[in-house]
Amino acid sequence: MIKFGTGGWRAIIADEFTFQNIRLVAQAVAIDVKNRGKEDKPIIIGYDNRFLSDTAAKLCCEVLGANDLKVLLINKQAPTPLIMYTVKKYEAVYGLAITASHNPAEYNGIKIIVEEGKDARVEDTKRIEEIIETIDKFKYITFEEGIKDRKIEIINPFNDYIDTIIKMINVNAIRDKNLNIILDTMFGVCKSTLLTILLTSRCNVEVLHDNRDTLFGGRLPTPTSHTLGKLQRKVIENNVDLGIATDGDADRLGIVCNQGEFIHPNEIMSVIYYYLLKYKGWRGPAVRNVATTHLIDKIAKSFGEKCYEVPVGFKYISGKMEEVNALIGGESSGGLTIRGHIKGKDGIFAAALLVEALCVTDMSVHDLLRKIHEIYGEVIFKEANLKFESKRKESLKNKIYVNKELPKMPYEVEKVSYLDGVKIYFKDGGWISTRFSGTEPVLRIFAEMDKKEKCLKVIEVFKEFLEL
Repeated sequence: MIKFGTGGWRAIIADEFTFQNIRLVAQAVAIDVKNRGKEDKPIIIGYDNRFLSDTAAKLCCEVLGANDLKVLLINKQAPTPLIMYTVKKYEAVYGLAITASHNPAEYNGIKIIVEEGKDARVEDTKRIEEIIETIDKFKYITFEEGIKDRKIEIINPFNDYIDTIIKMINVNAIRDKNLNIILDTMFGVCKSTLLTILLTSRCNVEVLHDNRDTLFGGRLPTPTSHTLGKLQRKVIENNVDLGIATDGDADRLGIVCNQGEFIHPNEIMSVIYYYLLKYKGWRGPAVRNVATTHLIDKIAKSFGEKCYEVPVGFKYISGKMEEVNALIGGESSGGLTIRGHIKGKDGIFAAALLVEALCVTDMSVHDLLRKIHEIYGEVIFKEANLKFESKRKESLKNKIYVNKELPKMPYEVEKVSYLDGVKIYFKDGGWISTRFSGTEPVLRIFAEMDKKEKCLKVIEVFKEFLEL
């Protein structure tokens, strides 16, 4: 069963992520392209540092080339945002990014990118899933044949992508500050792009974990307070201005401030949105998902703007951004973008924009956050990821979403939403939400309150209610 979640199709290598299934996905994409009469447009293929990613990329090229489609393969390991940019630049019908993003090392997958460099919509992936069910064989040629017959072409879009970001940031302001930065690539793919941008802006940069390690050093390749211990220590030991980390495919950002404190992605988005409105004088609403801080709402309101709430999945954020001409869109997992850039999350661009904010304001991330909290108040955000046996998933879904059973909460409830999972809004402005992960067998609980104890209390109430 090949099923696409919020971040694409992800599966355990040699279990479901097999050569056979990779070829089935590519064949289904080829059939879909022909069914829609889009054979004149190319398909972009890119891949990350994971085990078998390069091999899987070539398998996709071989199948698509055998179906007489034009395939453009990015010449080396590439960040997902660069692949999205390349789909847009070449006006491609599809992009296939071979990645499992922040999942554990035993996973790999395929992320579908559609025209204009957008995350695939539910209807796009559903169409491909339905085609897969009808396929009993696939076409393929050897990679060498595809190159020789010019059905497969190798391209290098790195310079264009880097130059596009450099044009969108205030490089002169950054050059004047001569920042000292430590960059943790987390054994991922951001080095060739983000490091170039930072060095071009005359930052002094030390790089951690920039070699290829398909086990990601035994850590999850996601920038969190649990995985960035070494970066935090190095920031303190070397007295640097900023620590930056990106996840395995560089679409998510993690930040360590000059005091060695991990800065939550909610706060990164808040700082960048506030900076764009207050210091750059830009205007526009914000878009966030149901599991992202409401501090964004307060910032938007103070500047006469609105914040829109959407389901989890960046396709919903980018879609709403387009609809309301939003200035910024993001999520609590560390992905964001702004108007005028690609229509997907980009940890590389977000990092460059944050560096600009520090240089223009002449403040650290810690100082900017303190200023924001003085104006809007401080909120505490907590999350819990609860693993469960697969046989329990249906009963849990029925309990929460079908029967709509909820625990008795210790605080007064204002309303309940089932936009994505279930979200309970409290009258004092706090909230708690729970939803099933689209990529792992995990139930995610998020809560935001004005005090840490209240956050932990409502999470515990939900865990006991679900017996997890």
